[in-house]
Amino acid sequence: MKKLYRVKNTREFQSIIGKKNFIANKSFVLYTHSRKEDHCRIGISVGKKLGNAVDRNKIKRQCRMMMQELLTFNESFDIICIVRGGYLKQSYDKNKKDLETLLKKVKIVDDAQFNKEN
Repeated sequence: MKKLYRVKNTREFQSIIGKKNFIANKSFVLYTHSRKEDHCRIGISVGKKLGNAVDRNKIKRQCRMMMQELLTFNESFDIICIVRGGYLKQSYDKNKKDLETLLKKVKIVDDAQFNKEN
């Protein structure tokens, strides 16, 4: 995933999370925010309770790969993905399906909100 498509700044993370527009399941919490640019950005956060740095980086790489396979990056919103403890209890494929269902919900909700704003 290109760096252009990542949210890296702490202020941006906090502003997106501060909007409190989120969807969750047992493995992920997705915070979203509409934007006017023509591509989406993704930020991934993994807490220290999920393991040491090596484990957390592996989870981030897996999440980045899932997002890259599921998104076209033509959408007009930012996503913050927070990984929960349920992620470790499931397989990669099951986690990918969970993320896919959340992203479908985000696209439906975000399209309705974006049309309402404009």
